[in-house]
Amino acid sequence: MNPYPALSGQTLVVPIVGDPIAQVKSPDGITREFAARGCAGVVVPMQISGDHLDALIAGLTPSGSIGGLIATVPHKFGVARHCGTLTDRAAFLGSVNVARRNADGTWHGDQVDGAAYVSAVRANGGDPAGRRVLQIGAGGAGTAIALELLAKGAAELALHDADPVRRDSLIARLQSRFPDRVVGVGTPDPTGFDLVAHATPMGMRPGDPLPILIEQLTPDTFVADVVTQPAVPPLIEAARALGCGTSTGGDMFTAVAQLIVDFLLADGPLAGR
Repeated sequence: MNPYPALSGQTLVVPIVGDPIAQVKSPDGITREFAARGCAGVVVPMQISGDHLDALIAGLTPSGSIGGLIATVPHKFGVARHCGTLTDRAAFLGSVNVARRNADGTWHGDQVDGAAYVSAVRANGGDPAGRRVLQIGAGGAGTAIALELLAKGAAELALHDADPVRRDSLIARLQSRFPDRVVGVGTPDPTGFDLVAHATPMGMRPGDPLPILIEQLTPDTFVADVVTQPAVPPLIEAARALGCGTSTGGDMFTAVAQLIVDFLLADGPLAGR
């Protein structure tokens, strides 16, 4: 049985924009989910550098065949700038990973990476509630993950990122929203933390260094990763070797695909297909 929707002139296209793009699972996974829900939509990959993102979005937006947008690394902040309206969490983060049409043709953006990440952690036996969390990465996905970890009750969040300006900006915003929690600067040392949340692409390429000091990791620490390819990235492989509980980028993708389709089909042109 063909798992994809039949293509016709009524098919709506949902580009996923990123750079790189080869690692994404959405063209297959979300297109299958569209078909399973009876929606005539198809997700297509579009590699685009940051220098040309604005021109691409400006060119796609007038087309009635473009039913939505999905953003992956590094364009989640860039796509947010093209949205006329945002959900509360997307506005707080300034980051979007999915957008659907408003009635006037403009874009309405949301950021569901954090909800999907924490859902995957919980599904695999982890729980941020009351825990000390070390997060590596404060980019487009990382901002959403940090917000959701605190929203789900993390007692402390230590944030490490290669860009100190981006890190400190996120810490300041989170401290304003969660004044009752400990939110501060972290390092790659996981000593004393209950949960390590990795939110960078490190591990996608052969030879990438591990994002934390693995020799300091202990079996009682839960480790979660956003990397989807390879299916078991080096950080997760090393954590499992120590006996740690883990969740992978693939686990997160399963959850994020459902949330993205829920959002796209809740309103706008895809809701009626």
